[in-house]
Order: sequence, then structure tokens, then C-alpha cells
Amino acid sequence: MPKRTRFTIWRPLATAAVAALLAAFLTPVAAHGAPQESRPVYSYENAIRESVWVDTGLDGDGDGKNDRVAVDIVRPREPAAQGRRIPVVMDASPYYSCCGRGNENQLKTYDASGHVVQMPLFYDNFFVPRGYAFVGVDLAGTNRSDGCVDVGGRSDIQSAKAVIDWLNGRAKGYTTRTGDVRTKATWTNGRTGMIGKSWDATIANGVAATGVKGLKTIVPISGISSWYDYYFAKGAPLYDSGPDWLSDYVDSPDARAKCAAVQRKLVDGAPRTGDWTPLWTERDYVKDASKVRASVFLVHGMQDLNVRTKHFGQWWDALAKNGVHRKIWLSQTGHVDPFDYRRASWVDTLHRWFDHELLGYDNGIDREPMADIERHPDQWVTSTLWPPQGTATTTLRPARGTQAGVGTLGLRAGTGTETFTDDPRLSETDWAAHLDESTGSKAGFITPPLSRDLRVSGSSTVTVTVTPTTSSAHLSAVLVDLGPDTIRDYADAGEGVTTLTDRTCWGASTAGDSSCFKVTQAKKTDVTATVFSRGWADLGHYASDRKGVALTPGKAYPITLDLAATDHVVPKGHRLALIVAGTDKDLIDPPSSTPTLTVDLSRTAAHVPLVGGAAAFARALAGSRAAAASATTAHGVRTPHAVRRVPGDGR
Repeated sequence: MPKRTRFTIWRPLATAAVAALLAAFLTPVAAHGAPQESRPVYSYENAIRESVWVDTGLDGDGDGKNDRVAVDIVRPREPAAQGRRIPVVMDASPYYSCCGRGNENQLKTYDASGHVVQMPLFYDNFFVPRGYAFVGVDLAGTNRSDGCVDVGGRSDIQSAKAVIDWLNGRAKGYTTRTGDVRTKATWTNGRTGMIGKSWDATIANGVAATGVKGLKTIVPISGISSWYDYYFAKGAPLYDSGPDWLSDYVDSPDARAKCAAVQRKLVDGAPRTGDWTPLWTERDYVKDASKVRASVFLVHGMQDLNVRTKHFGQWWDALAKNGVHRKIWLSQTGHVDPFDYRRASWVDTLHRWFDHELLGYDNGIDREPMADIERHPDQWVTSTLWPPQGTATTTLRPARGTQAGVGTLGLRAGTGTETFTDDPRLSETDWAAHLDESTGSKAGFITPPLSRDLRVSGSSTVTVTVTPTTSSAHLSAVLVDLGPDTIRDYADAGEGVTTLTDRTCWGASTAGDSSCFKVTQAKKTDVTATVFSRGWADLGHYASDRKGVALTPGKAYPITLDLAATDHVVPKGHRLALIVAGTDKDLIDPPSSTPTLTVDLSRTAAHVPLVGGAAAFARALAGSRAAAASATTAHGVRTPHAVRRVPGDGR
């Protein structure tokens, strides 16, 4: 069906009297027939704005009192006057005062009474006039909340879960941070949908994994599903710092003064060895996917190098195994909100999703294709299921070619070895640029030009058997599409979008909270090589994901690297390549030594989810001819800018 545009250019608001009159006749529960969508019939200007402090039941800052988290609420005035209870859209965040939300880094602002004036993003502007309450929760240790930030742990998750409990009459709420006057959420039916990007999305995942009653749906945008995988890839460090740095980054001044003990636990519990500890178990939401009651509308950029796409892949698969109702959008961007790359369609789809999940409207969104996938900039396709029916893991095997380090990739096992030396100065972009050349820093394996399209959909793994010359080694494996294309420039500072100066408006505005946001457009680049999936590992973790050991030089070790989830079509005429190398510059940290590694090709393979399986791969190679060696250097995006160690909006 045609997509309906939901934006306006700003104009003066209707008076409260007119809005109230409309509301009396045009409530979301329509008088004639089953409603299809909620409509903006309530006054945003006259909405109730209030703050509540909810008791989390924890004493994270050790002051002898239960922590209270600040909850800022914007809700339409008219439903309460009519005796009707309404659902809640909630965003729980550590960023409301320190760092900002959205492309314009908006912060909460308050009036002299301490009530919220500006709520970041468009959610309150759009949904409050349509009969929803919007609730912005300050995580413990941030902004106006007590407690300490524990980076995805019990305190973070309980910060938001306690609010859902309060909305459903199961937790205590107070009118002030320190007072004894209680308040109840008598205005809501308790049906809650959580939304947010990055850390906020992560909180939604974590709260859903508790199975809390009242949480009906979550919309995690670029969310973490296991904090270990944010900091390490099978023992290989992805950043030069741990969760203690991140906690300090968002802590309020009050929390910094009280939370030294929590900081010490984060340091001690997250050793730079990459070993798994109880701290990581507590912050692994995937293991608790069986508890999820809420539906999940998941959104992620397939070139997100901040919250990397392993997070959505393993979360999606775990949810599928447990029968959770799901929907997914996958873009070509990096760490970007869909409001900034597909705005009109996003607002429309999110509106229909919340109407269906929270208001119970039978608008058909549950019968539409499960997946929307961006195939080229601003060009989207749908998939009835994701991964599509008929997708099968296919074993692709590398073999030696006519040049050292330039081999073939096919269905038959190879023999012999390839050798490379780790060069931490080089990245996946450098390796892909020289795939047709013999270089000492990588081993590449390439198919002939395909005779038909080949679609990769899901999460791959690469198993390698390598012999190091030193006692430590890091490995990378990447999948590359070799051929000309125009893609979003995910390595640019905007990670695939450019922000313009014009604005469009999405909902109602007040003098202190505008619904008008800067327009964006796709930032494109022409390439002849696209890295579309990648994974890393510390070879010392070959025997266990949980604990690494020193290597014995000269001994062969098998290890499996988990590659990032994706959905990518290698077009007819292009070539599919696998690269095995050492340190991927700026994406993992180098090891303590500089090893030379010998790959045993007979015990090395890529396990790739192909639509149509091995038969599709065989058909794509049928009639193809090996490409002649080329002296032309392929070019992709520039080396991705240094990856942020903060799961947030700043790009």
C-alpha cells in the first residue's frame, strides 16, 4: 500500500479549546467500526508534564537508601478527564543530560518547577496528540536519578524495569527525589512500548529479557545484545578501554562522587585479557531470550562499526528460536537512526507498529513482510521472512591460486598453505584494495565472476587452522563483494547520511519543544570493493570462548570466527572474496607480538548462509570463467574513522 507522509511544515497550534472539542468526538476508539490508526486529536500544548521518582529497590551508590530514578512524563490531558487509561511509549537513556539524543544532540530541559519542557526526539510531539503518554527515564546515576551507572548490568536494567512495574502498580513512585509523598500511575493501562537507539536500545533488550509484565513491545535501534561482544570478539579487544570508562563518561557529578566502588567492580570484572567473567554473564541478554514476552521491531545498520551487527544477528536468532513476534529493518548505514535515513516511512511504520501492539488496532502491519532491506542508497526491498525461506549454510573452501596469497573460493576443499604476517597499520580496506595482488599481509580467496546474483542472508562463520610464529596472535576474516557499486559512505563521519539545513516537522510543537528536525540525505560513494561482513578473534581463545592461553610458536591451532550478520547480494558479474588476515586497523587492537601465520587450507572453510544454499552457489559459478589477474587496485570506502567507544548518537 502507498506510504502515508506524516510530516508538516510548522504552523501555529490549534487552541486547547478546539483540541478538546475534537477529542470529545474523535477519540482513538472510533465510534464507527474498528479503528485503523490513532489520530492527533489531543492538545500537545496543553499536555500534562510531570516528574516522578521511582524506587528501584537497589542501593547502587551505597548511601543506605534505595535509589530513585527520575521519570519525566508528557501525556495528553483529555483522556484522564474522560476516565480513559492510555498506553506508554518509553525511552530509558543515560544521555538525557550528558550527551544528547538524536542527530541534533538534544537534551532534556526543564522549567522553574522542574517539569520537562523539551523532551528530545519526536516521540512525544508525535504520539502524545495521538493518545499515548511518553516517558523519558534517566538511568540510575545519570541526570536527576540516584544510583550508579553499571553499564548494562542490574542497575541499568532495573532502572527501566522498575518504571514499568510502577506503571503497572507494582512499584513505588514519589513526587520528589527525596520526599515521602507517593504517587500512582492511575492514568495508564500499563501497556508499554520501549524504544531507543544504541545504549537506549540495549536497555530495551535487557528489560525485555527479564520478561517483565506490561512490556508489550520493544523497538531497539542499533542495540547491544551482549556487552562482552561490544568490547571483545572471541578475546580480541575491540576498544582500548572497558565499561568503567563508559560509566564515568555518562555519570552525573553526584554519581561520580559516590560510585567509586561500582567503578572498581567494572575494572576488576572486565579484564583486558578478553576472558569471560561473571560481569559479562550478567550483561548477556541473549541467554535470557526465552523470557521475552514482548514483540520486537529490530533496526540496525549493516555497516555499524560501533554496535556491530553480531549483536542483532545473535539476538534475532535467539528470539526466533523462542517464537517471538518480530520485524526487522536493515540499512546500508553505520550507527544511524532510521529517522535520519528513511524518515517518512519510518514514522509511518513506527506509528502503525505502536498502534497495533499497544492499542490493539488491526491495521495489517503484522501481515506485511517481516524485513525491509536497503539494497542501494534509498532503494529498499522486502522479504516475507528473514532470513528468507530456502536459506542454507553453505561451506565454501579456499584453495591455492597461481600467486601466493591470491587463491580461489569454491565448494571443493583445497590443499597446501598460505602465509601472511600481521601488519597493524593495515585495515580491511587495504586488504580488499589489493585482493588480486600478492601481498604479505593477508591471504585472499576469490570466486570467478558470478553468472547470476548470489544473496548472503544471516550470520556466517569462518573456521581456520593456523600456525603462529609467536605466543600471541589476532585474526580477522572478512567477506568482500568485488565489483563496481554505489553505496552509502558508512566510513564518513555521518556514517552514510549528510545533514542539511532545512527542517520538516513530525507532530505538534510548543515554544520549548519543536517537532521540526533537520533534513538528511544519503551520503554516497562509488566503490569497486565492498566489505559486507567481518569477524575477529584472539587465537589464544581457540579452545574456549571464555578463557585464553599463551600460544606455542610452531603449533597449529583451529579456531572459528563469528562474522557479522548481514543481507547482501553479490550481483552477476561481481566476485565474492574471503580474506583472512591479522589485525584489522581501528576495528580491533593488535596483539602483544607481530606473528607470521600459516593457514592450513585443507582445514579452513567459510560457512555462509546463502539463499538457495550450495545449489545457488553452484549455479552462480556455472559458466563463469576465472578472471584474469588485474594490476588495477580496487577501491572501497576510506579506512573507517576511529570507532567510537560510546554506544550513542554522536557521529
